[in-house]
Amino acid sequence: MMMALAKRNDVTLPYNSIDAIREAYKFGSLQDFLDLYYMGMSVLRKSLDFFDLAFAYLEKMAAQNVTHVEIFFDPQAHTERGVSFDTVVSGLVDALDKGRRDFGITSKLIMCFLRHLPEEQAFETLKHACRCKEHIFAVGLDSSEKGHPPSKFARVFAEARNQGFVPVAHAGEEGPPPFVTEALDILQVKRIDHGNRAMEDPALVARIARDRIPLTVCPLSNKALQSCPDLTLHPLRQMLAAGLVVTVNSDDPSYFGGYVNENFVAIQQALGLTRSEIATLARNSFVASFLPDREKAIRLAAFEAFQAKW
Repeated sequence: MMMALAKRNDVTLPYNSIDAIREAYKFGSLQDFLDLYYMGMSVLRKSLDFFDLAFAYLEKMAAQNVTHVEIFFDPQAHTERGVSFDTVVSGLVDALDKGRRDFGITSKLIMCFLRHLPEEQAFETLKHACRCKEHIFAVGLDSSEKGHPPSKFARVFAEARNQGFVPVAHAGEEGPPPFVTEALDILQVKRIDHGNRAMEDPALVARIARDRIPLTVCPLSNKALQSCPDLTLHPLRQMLAAGLVVTVNSDDPSYFGGYVNENFVAIQQALGLTRSEIATLARNSFVASFLPDREKAIRLAAFEAFQAKW
């Protein structure tokens, strides 16, 4: 798709084949990935591009029996290169609407601030989001974690909460446990994205368990970015044992080698997870979702029936 969109929009890439692009998918760190990620997104120019990308993802999700998605998008990565906020959102929303009609997949959009950029730019992005509250449910924080603690965005998250957006944040992927604490205390997040390094702080783990703060864990991303190159050493089982509401997710799946089912398979094979543990992880994905309570109960009942059948 990157090659096709580059041709559609007359964008020159430093790769002359799909194989050459795939060869670049060897990352030593989060920053290595981000360098390729931002280059790749340069092919996205028009609303139709964002529609095609999002709908291709939803087709994958339908094939994997996913019924609800809560997806991140990074408008600053597009607006700073001249693509309007509305171009991005309109393409994504149209795809999500079609995904609901065609596949019955429901969705929530989470708009992320890029943490390597100044907070003042995040405020400008938040202004745009306030015009689109009917489409954007939550705000998040992603991009380079090292050197960019959650506290850097305290003011913009406070305003986002005042505007009614639900807060989440990437924390503890590469950053230390205090970054997770800042996300909880300062940003007042309702969910921690990744959170692996929280396991280094027993008091923090106990707090996350007590407060039932979900973690969105992404095994194949952890492996690809070298934060956990050997999945047999992944902390997911310890997270379950500690009583955390841990979920299995995909993170930039086209770059990291798999969508949600591939992540389940990879972590099961690495850790030898039991059927009961796999069911708990799948159940947690509904528990941790931002679906309304009534809808969540319906989905959980359907899940229990599915589990009983199979």
